[in-house]
Amino acid sequence: MVAYELFSFDEKSGYEFIGILPERRKDPKRITNESILNWGRMVLGTRSEGKKILFNRVTMEDVTGRTLD
Repeated sequence: MVAYELFSFDEKSGYEFIGILPERRKDPKRITNESILNWGRMVLGTRSEGKKILFNRVTMEDVTGRTLD
């Protein structure tokens, strides 16, 4: 499964992990850099002002939700 790790960055705080967005859209035409970044801005809300939002595309192999022993 494709997912995106989202981070915010500003000079004072440096990089901060926001969260992981699993890609659920079936139509690849709808997947744009801007749509991914908009999710990060939505999560941060007003705290996103003055911050850059960055993402890293990752592949998640195990999406079962089980914990590893």
